Amino acid sequence: MKIATKFIHAGMEPDPSTGAIMTPVYMTSTYVQEAPGVNKGFEYARSQNPTRKALEEALATIENGQYGLAFSSGVAATDAVLKLLSPGDEVVTGNDLYGGTYRLFTKVFERFGIRFKYVDMGSLEAVEAAMSAATKLIWLETPTNPLMNIGDIAAISNIAKAGGALLCVDNTFASPYLQNPLDIGADIVMHSSTKYLGGHSDVIQGALVVNDKGLFDQLYFIQKSCGAVPGPMDCFLVLRGIKTLHLRMQRHCENGEKIAHWLRNHPKVGKVYWCGFEDHPGYAVAKKQMRGFGGMMSFELSDNSVEAAKKVLSSTHLFSLAESLGGVESLINHPASMTHASIPREERIKNGLSDSLIRLSVGVEDADDLIEDLAKAIG
Repeated sequence: MKIATKFIHAGMEPDPSTGAIMTPVYMTSTYVQEAPGVNKGFEYARSQNPTRKALEEALATIENGQYGLAFSSGVAATDAVLKLLSPGDEVVTGNDLYGGTYRLFTKVFERFGIRFKYVDMGSLEAVEAAMSAATKLIWLETPTNPLMNIGDIAAISNIAKAGGALLCVDNTFASPYLQNPLDIGADIVMHSSTKYLGGHSDVIQGALVVNDKGLFDQLYFIQKSCGAVPGPMDCFLVLRGIKTLHLRMQRHCENGEKIAHWLRNHPKVGKVYWCGFEDHPGYAVAKKQMRGFGGMMSFELSDNSVEAAKKVLSSTHLFSLAESLGGVESLINHPASMTHASIPREERIKNGLSDSLIRLSVGVEDADDLIEDLAKAIG
């Protein structure tokens, strides 16, 4: 089945009682049982909900996986993966990482005896050197947030397997339209479904997809026991978003390419971080494992001035100054004070995330209008 057909029909079966083509929103907390322990597959809505079940089947389908799990947020999905570990276990992860993930790692799980090693995931040597007998998980963002670094999923999978560790890939920036990590060696795929899967900035949700039944059973037990599940209306919204993912991602990619090249040619713009440039260090890997380069990018002004960057951030009209990404509307963001503020400044600077960095989530508007908006803001 071709990708566009898959996204439209994934998890979608007509309602057997009415024939409704859209999955109903089952607003119920519990289910009547025929006799004690005799039910129709649903007992209590924290454990199962028909709308959520349809979404979880869709998530598995679009990621070429066997089992999907929906969570109340991307961070809740990340939290569930970390709960597979025990005190003394180690995680190898990137030094360019979403601030919320870093905060969860350092402020929550370090207190429970989980150790984290932060390395350049673009360097296979660095990843391999960080592995130890205690390493039980490699956590990989690719492309990374916000510097758009690329990790080689297949090669890192080989390192993980050799060390007896799981590989979890945060696929939020790429989406299943551009990249399917399970196909090239990942054990778990994670999404902040809030972003491209939902696509309309109207839902908070997370997802995990796996192929291994034993791993699924462990994660489902955590989902059910800890209770970070999404409501049925949120599940409906993500199901609806998935139907147009391929259409939106095509435009995100087209607009992203135009704007990245325009920024690079602007005399007042310094470095532009976008993995579609042929001189990007991870370009060859990105081209190998992705079907396009997406609409996420970051840039710095040529004078590297924080004041000038803040002026740009406050001067756009079509690019709204806001956290998050992946919606149909374009967003502009200041990682140092917004999405990555929880990372200590010295850590950010050491890893290349400057105070003047500007991140863009390029939407699906007309690219010429977006360029005009940036041109006026940059001056």
